[in-house]
Amino acid sequence: MFQMRKVLCPTDFSPCSDAAVDHAVALAKTFKAEVVLLHVVPNFDFYLATPDMVTLPVLLDSSRKHASEELAKASRRIEGVAVRTELLQGTVHECILAAAASAKADLIVLGTHGRTGVKHMLLGSVAERVVRLSPVPVLTVRTHGK
Repeated sequence: MFQMRKVLCPTDFSPCSDAAVDHAVALAKTFKAEVVLLHVVPNFDFYLATPDMVTLPVLLDSSRKHASEELAKASRRIEGVAVRTELLQGTVHECILAAAASAKADLIVLGTHGRTGVKHMLLGSVAERVVRLSPVPVLTVRTHGK
């Protein structure tokens, strides 16, 4: 029988991610599971080619600080289930998959913006990569018109 002990919920703090957090919490309550809220600060490799390379450490520090504050706020809003937060830096889909393995997550719940066409081609899809590569089930939550 399937037992759910940990639900990994990556968030980028968007309304789409907030909807995914709501789903993750509802599932965790049903299964008496823990929610692991994850935020990944992406690598800013594309900034390395700019003349302002010296600002990269400042940008990363600022991003990590902001993400820590947002994770703390998000975890305080969650009631009725055990929750912990994790902050990683790297390639987003790779960090999500690594965090799922590290936490021994039984499920990943993440939002998807539903981008298509050129936006999808340029921005890619973290959710698509996670679904394709994850060894554990993935629930994607799409919000319409948000």
